[in-house]
Amino acid sequence: MAPGREQQIDALPVPENTKEHLKKSLEGKKVKAEQFHRILEMVVKEYKRTRIEACEAVGIVAAQSIGEPGTQMTMRTFHYAGVAEINVTLGLPRLIEIMDARREPSTPTMTIHLKPEWRSNRDKAREVSWQIEAAPLHEFADITTDMENMQVVVQLIIAQCEKRKLSVSSILETAPKKIRERRHFRDFEHTVDEAKATMIFIPKNTESYQNLFQLADHVRNVIVQGITDILRVVVRKEEEEYVLYTEGSNLKDVFEVEGVDTTRTRSNNISETADILGIEAARNAIINEALSTLNEQGIHVDVRHIMLVADMMCMDSEVKQIGRHGIAGEKESVLSRAAFEVTVNHLLDAAIANEVDELNGVTENIIVGQPIQLGTGDVKLIAKPRIKV
Repeated sequence: MAPGREQQIDALPVPENTKEHLKKSLEGKKVKAEQFHRILEMVVKEYKRTRIEACEAVGIVAAQSIGEPGTQMTMRTFHYAGVAEINVTLGLPRLIEIMDARREPSTPTMTIHLKPEWRSNRDKAREVSWQIEAAPLHEFADITTDMENMQVVVQLIIAQCEKRKLSVSSILETAPKKIRERRHFRDFEHTVDEAKATMIFIPKNTESYQNLFQLADHVRNVIVQGITDILRVVVRKEEEEYVLYTEGSNLKDVFEVEGVDTTRTRSNNISETADILGIEAARNAIINEALSTLNEQGIHVDVRHIMLVADMMCMDSEVKQIGRHGIAGEKESVLSRAAFEVTVNHLLDAAIANEVDELNGVTENIIVGQPIQLGTGDVKLIAKPRIKV
């Protein structure tokens, strides 16, 4: 695109996003001067036409715009998100999770993008996936329970360790340490033979078979490579790059893995996103998750309605649910709170606390039979009196 045209687009009285979309759509296309000016006029005209008018009841419109198509959503819980091995919650259950601001989604997942050096090489992408996917000890060793000598014998498979780029010494060092730290199981002793790549675990109570089997279970399942919360990683090629999809989510530890592009990696766990990246990132996550959930069902909702809901949920620097334990339960108006849920409790608490309702909102004015202070109800006409001389 000619530099002069870029400057003309930059000068338009429209949002930056619209300008960027316009530049992308015109990039590489031969457009005559007349057509170009006509396009600019139409963009500005459409933008002005879709702007919100003064006194518009945006909350009511947003609620209706999301709620009405929401009734057409299916209760289908699981859907394979383009990857046969990874399934995620979608449809109405997922939308409820987002609006309820659940601390932990029912199927946490991450989409991990890689840096340029890793994203085009399948082997390098696979190496990154090994650093992320939780791999228990039984994938690297033959583990036998010796009941005669009351011990658990671990014989490492050298070829498997080399294939996954994991040194024998690191396994011999981390496995006993992790069993003690993460599994809170300290009643055992162990010996290590690095030359033979073996470990022997002996329970302190050598009289109890239960202790032996419990120890054997801990030894088999101790994570010696990857991140504990990430149960599975699938590498998939999309367009010209390899992308990792995970079952399980842990943004903090994934960001520390070499090769991960932290600017494009995202999680469907909104609370975790808020804790690690901040409230603005959580707001964007709510918008993206809600839109993708609705679009997957073939339901189109204008992004501005979703943005309004996301802004309400995040305006106090923490993610709050839309419900009696969040936004609806914290409204200043007593009648508005009572109209939502647990009516008697709200009225009783307000009476005891001697609360006053100013009747500023929509709900409370409808309850008492007054015009709402929006639209025509927000306009006050003052007539100028005639002065007789």
